[in-house]
Amino acid sequence: MTKTIKEKILIVDDDQSVISTLSFLLKKNNYIPIAAYTPEQALLFMEEHKPALIIHDMNYSRQTSGAEGMELLANIRQANADIPVILITAWGSIDLAVSGIKAGANDFINKPWSNQRLLQVVATALELRLNKSIKHKKELNRQALDQKYQFSPIIGKDEKLLQILTTIGRIAATDASVLILGESGTGKELIANAIHQNSPRKKHPLVKVNLGGIPGSLFESEMFGHVKGAFTDAKTDRMGRFETADNGTIFLDEIGDMDKSSQVKLLRVLQDQTFQAVGSSANRRCNVRVVAATNCDLQQLIAENQFREDLLYRLNLITITLPPLRERRGDIPEIAQHVLTQVCQRYGIKMVRLTEDAQQWLTKQSWPGNIRQLTQTIERAVLVNDNDELDLQSFADTEHISEPKNPSSMELPVGSMTLEEMEKNMIKQSLAQYNQNLTQVASSLGLTRQALYRRMEKYGIII
Repeated sequence: MTKTIKEKILIVDDDQSVISTLSFLLKKNNYIPIAAYTPEQALLFMEEHKPALIIHDMNYSRQTSGAEGMELLANIRQANADIPVILITAWGSIDLAVSGIKAGANDFINKPWSNQRLLQVVATALELRLNKSIKHKKELNRQALDQKYQFSPIIGKDEKLLQILTTIGRIAATDASVLILGESGTGKELIANAIHQNSPRKKHPLVKVNLGGIPGSLFESEMFGHVKGAFTDAKTDRMGRFETADNGTIFLDEIGDMDKSSQVKLLRVLQDQTFQAVGSSANRRCNVRVVAATNCDLQQLIAENQFREDLLYRLNLITITLPPLRERRGDIPEIAQHVLTQVCQRYGIKMVRLTEDAQQWLTKQSWPGNIRQLTQTIERAVLVNDNDELDLQSFADTEHISEPKNPSSMELPVGSMTLEEMEKNMIKQSLAQYNQNLTQVASSLGLTRQALYRRMEKYGIII
């Protein structure tokens, strides 16, 4: 689409060939390139030309520490805190690029770069800046949001939820990577669906990948595909998830459960959206928007050396944190009614009514499993109910979630059970409580899925 207003982009690099190549590429795509060869010249041109975005290298002399680039970035941020800055760096300087992101850069491009990828990063940064500069009404209104966007599967009017929907509406049209955080069962997949359905990519595939369920040995084959004969069972060529999602969106769920080796492989494809199928030496290119999700504390995993910091900064250009259901209790009656309608339709059951007392009881519960647990509770009540309404008695067999047992009643005599026996017993109880849903079990025990798998294997627990 031809731009009606040509944005100025300042390129800062001491290499004439880099300046020439980028200038030609940007000019061809309706931008106005402005070249600067030194940090001093960059700051002067920044004041003189008022560019919409800056692309700059990290080194301007024989030294390769990146100190000059970091100093330039600091000076840019001091002069203008909002202008998008994209760093150019070599693959071996990823740690330096991460430092740049922490210091205020918006993104980084690797040398040698992909023209398509660079233009995508530039367009995304400019779109996000435009959206940020637009003044939005402070008063959030669900009806107005529904008229403008496709949010019908997401139920609720809580202010926190409306703020999230507003953010989705602003960023959906961009290619910005999105990281969705939140407890298990809060609706992260629904948010990923909404981002895709409100984007220009909605006519192309939304490919969902549960990374917690892919062993490290199968990661490359699953994500990048393989060619016939690549290994013993490779009878035919197989397309991987990234190639399947080409021109669409890939949703990487349980991102915090990946092993370190798989993280490196994922990072490489996210850098320039190229990959090699297993057994092939040919580079393949994909154009995908990445949405990731996890219920893990990624900063804690980074501190424990379990998650790569550079991968986090590749995934979280935009971060959305979903509130647990207990923090939006006002939405529980509406969600419960929606779930009740869906359950009755799914099982071909005559519609039943949810009494006022039952609604109040549901609203008071803490729901550690969030919307997923609420859904399971209502579904179980409907299936065992013989009446035309769900009342308090219908939930009589449901454990009172908001009222934990008295700790003193849970104490065991010292020496009656070893720590390992207690751990094994607790895992078994959690598996029963959450109907063997490993994501919920891991979350309730404060473990990652990988850690839960290891403990289950240790104790011989099979489901």
